[in-house]
Amino acid sequence: MTEVETLAEFVTRASFDVLSREALEQLKVRILDALGCALGALGAEPVRMLRELTAELGGAKQCTTIGAGATAPDRAALMNGFLVRYLDFNDSYLARGETCHPSDSLAAVLAACQYAGRPGRDLLASLAVAYQVQCRLSDEAPVRARGFDHTVQGAYAAAAGAARALGLDVQKVANAIAISGTAFNALRVTRTGALSHWKGLAAPHMAAGALHAALMAMHGITGPREVFEGNKGLKGSIAGPFSIRWEAENLERVTRTIVKRYNAEIHSQATLEGVLELRGTGAFASGIESIDVETFDVAYNIIGGGEEGDKTAIGTKEEADHSLPYMIAAAALDGNVMPEQYALERIRRQDIQSLLRKVKIRPAPDLSGKFPEQMPCRITVRLTGGRTLTAEKKDYEGFHTRPMSWDIARRKFETLAARGADKALRDEIADAVRRLEDIRVEDLCGLLEKAGR
Repeated sequence: MTEVETLAEFVTRASFDVLSREALEQLKVRILDALGCALGALGAEPVRMLRELTAELGGAKQCTTIGAGATAPDRAALMNGFLVRYLDFNDSYLARGETCHPSDSLAAVLAACQYAGRPGRDLLASLAVAYQVQCRLSDEAPVRARGFDHTVQGAYAAAAGAARALGLDVQKVANAIAISGTAFNALRVTRTGALSHWKGLAAPHMAAGALHAALMAMHGITGPREVFEGNKGLKGSIAGPFSIRWEAENLERVTRTIVKRYNAEIHSQATLEGVLELRGTGAFASGIESIDVETFDVAYNIIGGGEEGDKTAIGTKEEADHSLPYMIAAAALDGNVMPEQYALERIRRQDIQSLLRKVKIRPAPDLSGKFPEQMPCRITVRLTGGRTLTAEKKDYEGFHTRPMSWDIARRKFETLAARGADKALRDEIADAVRRLEDIRVEDLCGLLEKAGR
């Protein structure tokens, strides 16, 4: 057997019944969190642009697009995936050499389940498969250092989850994963330098393509079975040697994923919690002279001005939510980091533009050694008049050491989803997610279709 066939056996063997109580609870938290992000993004301008294109292209009305009727499955996956991803507020997974957003697969799995008429139990099991595949590939086959984006691993995960949701046999699952994994090898320039709308669209585009690959495989299209180990396959071309014993894998990796407390790039979360705790003392009112942050190397390189570029020239939402200096300045000035902090008028104001240039980020080897088991940082704030405040953090509320409960996730959902759904509809959606194993996916999709009205 080839390695993708071994992976396909894992996918077809996966069952709702083997999910632990903790994994089931955290899957529901992730779905609720992702749907809150989606509802909160309904009014965004780039979302409107994609919605207009989707309507212009048309498509068989088979799958729900949140707040906008129905279209073909892959187009629904693209639209819904962009809604989940646009705010950059969905969940994450930290591996030593890779960071990803496993809920990027949700839209593809949701559309596949609706298309196939599946019960909610299949959505949960198929999504657990996608989480397991993406997280384990991120552990063992990181590609960021070689200039590729984390959507590379996502292509295998989304295809695996979608193929499982469609009920494909082992050979067709292998073909789906092989097609998707071969086709979607994105460049990391997506997230470096001057950032564009594509930062939020790269993963949805990949997931829609992964679903399309699964649908092609369902109709008999074959893919390169040696996508992992073959001549110029993933190992030889991008990732290098790695090994995963898929026959020994379970569906529990979701419990190691983390949920964002703040609307900010994931590696900033503990730092922002620390800054906000210092702000809560009231001392910032005297004025801030400087903010110095020591952090782990991954945070420095991605959002702190390291190898992925300067983070002090901030003019767009996409640049702001990947700039640790901007996000720290927003936390210090506004007392929160939520979608409001990324409005263009907020980004352009002089107070935040001035303060972000007083924020200095540097990597610390001792902190780098503690990542990804911790998200460590040391913060020093020098105030006008000479007073100095310090804080040190190792995690935040939402990290796997302090997992987000359903009640806290529900509060976040309420805050975000209020932009796209009234209270009655929010209650119905949350209740449907809570009881997902007892309802059909179509029931949840019917509620999502009512949003934005």
